[in-house]
Amino acid sequence: MKKTVLNSAHQRHGARLVEFGGFEMPVWYSALTEEHHTVRKQAGVFDLCHMGRFEVVGDDPVTALDKVLTRDVSSMKKGQVCYSLVCQEEGGILDDILVYRLPDRWWLVVNAGNRDKLLPWFEEKLEGAHIVDHSESLAMVALQGPLAVGLLAPHIERPKGRSLETLGYYRVGAATVNLTGTPLQGWISRTGYTGEDGFEIYVDSEHAEAVFDALVDLSADVHPCGLGCRDTLRLEAGMPLYGHELSEQIDPISAGLEFGVGLHKTTPFIGQSALQEIESRGPQRRMRGFTVDGRRPARQGAAILHEGKVVGEVTSGSPSPTLGVAIACGYVDSGIPEDASLQVDLGRQTPDLKPHPLPFYRRETEKV
Repeated sequence: MKKTVLNSAHQRHGARLVEFGGFEMPVWYSALTEEHHTVRKQAGVFDLCHMGRFEVVGDDPVTALDKVLTRDVSSMKKGQVCYSLVCQEEGGILDDILVYRLPDRWWLVVNAGNRDKLLPWFEEKLEGAHIVDHSESLAMVALQGPLAVGLLAPHIERPKGRSLETLGYYRVGAATVNLTGTPLQGWISRTGYTGEDGFEIYVDSEHAEAVFDALVDLSADVHPCGLGCRDTLRLEAGMPLYGHELSEQIDPISAGLEFGVGLHKTTPFIGQSALQEIESRGPQRRMRGFTVDGRRPARQGAAILHEGKVVGEVTSGSPSPTLGVAIACGYVDSGIPEDASLQVDLGRQTPDLKPHPLPFYRRETEKV
């Protein structure tokens, strides 16, 4: 099992370590629910070093990327980050990724479990460009939560005297990180996978542990957080997880990710024809959100029932620490009405599923 550069830090902070995406990662340090509330109300520190960090190098990386990604990256501005998908010819999802347009280069951040799969795939499919894998040499640490910007801003210098507060959502830029007593040159982005405001810091891996510890020490309101709460946070925020909502057997249209697909963009991409056909005829199933009657949560793989027949499957489910109810999402046959009576098969129990729009939770600044 692989370990990130922060493995010793996790052990020092008392983490319970488990396997995730081929890596030994912290599932929690204190308790899942406690860490969940920390991120919703204060700020939590996450190790993201297991994610893949790829630089796209070549004479024309823009055209090369446009041919393999579902988004129109040619329209991206410098300093912008965008969510995109990587698909098979048949439309199945190989991964969901973030694309970074830095001032002088292009980067991709891919899911940990798909790093090894995507490297040879990109090398085969990219025309006029190739991948340089910086996953081991460049660390990625996140600070997420409503207090993140105020706590981190005094320690970040951006070019031309710009403040951290002016870095927009889904934007990235160069930064001097003043957290460890020695100014570190790196990058900072503002994306997140929790439904809260927050930032990702990129520095050379040799400085990762010092940065992680310094973030935890910023305030008594900051705590290290594991993948357990990251999962409940992203589920409340309606964000898909590869291996649950997304896979090679699932297409972006069925997953409700049309916003991440340029179905009619000028440069054809791998899977475009198949996705156009799915969009035209309508997907056979759709992603839906639910609350579950009772206290017992529905878990991945549980059958969704209508009039006693299986009409879908749960992809993710958990008690929601924020809402105080059990929530779930899953795929349901498209022919089943939104207001149809549905249940979930939990073995001895078949509690009702009540439709709930995704996401389950939005932070205050997102509510309109």
